[in-house]
Amino acid sequence: MTSTLRGPEEVQDQEVRMLLDERAARLRGRADGSADETVLMVAEFPLGEERYAIPLDSLRAALPLRLVTPVPLSEPHVIGVLRYQGQVLAELSLAALMGGHGWRQDPAVLLVVDRGDGELCALDCEAIPRPLSLPAAAVEAARTHAEGPVTEVLLSTTRQVIHLIDLPRLFARGAGARNAG
Repeated sequence: MTSTLRGPEEVQDQEVRMLLDERAARLRGRADGSADETVLMVAEFPLGEERYAIPLDSLRAALPLRLVTPVPLSEPHVIGVLRYQGQVLAELSLAALMGGHGWRQDPAVLLVVDRGDGELCALDCEAIPRPLSLPAAAVEAARTHAEGPVTEVLLSTTRQVIHLIDLPRLFARGAGARNAG
């Protein structure tokens, strides 16, 4: 009787293994069949009517905006401060940093990001970003024409433009003014 109970379990284990092997083969097939084998993983989110993204390796956390303590008389792009993993971080308005782009709805999320110099800060955002892969070749081609901190990457499959934010360039642009405040 013990062998009959073990039989269905073994069959189920084999079916699970076969299913996982099939999924792995499909994933390998996607990677092998694509012209661009390398991709840049990004966190994509809306900013006004457009889609923006930051490299996923720069994103440290997404937090609720309610954790921010306002800072009176601060610069217009400084919304407040928050505590994150024992550090006090500046919470900045991404819309203001990007030159006044407006939000469609009030920001509800903070993105804790590495500015590119090892320092963390938080940027406000309308929604929790979603992961997206951009073909590395398309990103590099777009960067050759980009000036400033934003690169417009055209996704050939959907004909959608993603505005890729170069965080080190964004923060280097006005670092002197922001560090003084």
